[in-house]
Amino acid sequence: MNRIVVFANGELKQPELLKAQLQAGDRIFCADGGTRHALALELTPEAIIGDLDSVDLEVIEHLRARGVRFEQHPPRKDETDLELALNAALAEQPEEIMLVTALGGRLDQMLANVLLLTRPEYASVRLTLADGATRALLIRAGQRVTVTGRPRDTLSLVPLTPEVTGVEFSGVEWPLRQATLTLGSSRSISNRLQGNQASLRIEAGLVLLVHLSEQLSEGD
Repeated sequence: MNRIVVFANGELKQPELLKAQLQAGDRIFCADGGTRHALALELTPEAIIGDLDSVDLEVIEHLRARGVRFEQHPPRKDETDLELALNAALAEQPEEIMLVTALGGRLDQMLANVLLLTRPEYASVRLTLADGATRALLIRAGQRVTVTGRPRDTLSLVPLTPEVTGVEFSGVEWPLRQATLTLGSSRSISNRLQGNQASLRIEAGLVLLVHLSEQLSEGD
């Protein structure tokens, strides 16, 4: 799969676990300070995007010498560095964009990082988020996805629109049939995978499917 991994300027949790989730063909983009996380994993970014106020000049010079592309924006701008990096990744037309090191730190930035995934401009690409033993996938209207894991993995559905209707969720301990989920409700939190696969489809709305792998969390 043609995938771009975008490093945000959040916290790098369980670095070895994150490194194990990366694939040989991944292209690495960094949103400004996310560069330090990529370098901590001994990865050379393809592109670094932002106002570059969180990257040391020596690092910039070193990476320029290695052919890394920089897209520098003015400090006074309407978008965060991460939004600019996601836009740059989207322009490459990948099949998937995986957002990493986006959580932790300031609450406002963390919430904004997650909600960036809902932007309609990103509807053409599969959007995932990885944070330690947790992966999240944005599901849009009409999409059907299959989740693969291990029995007892935690699966939660977080509505991101006022209503998410026509929810069909099978292969879990508490299945849903033509259900409606509402923004702010905790009804669909902490479900459990029964076997090795679950299936989810929604008819309308946006929902974030959050998958906590028990196998990965036990191996911390």
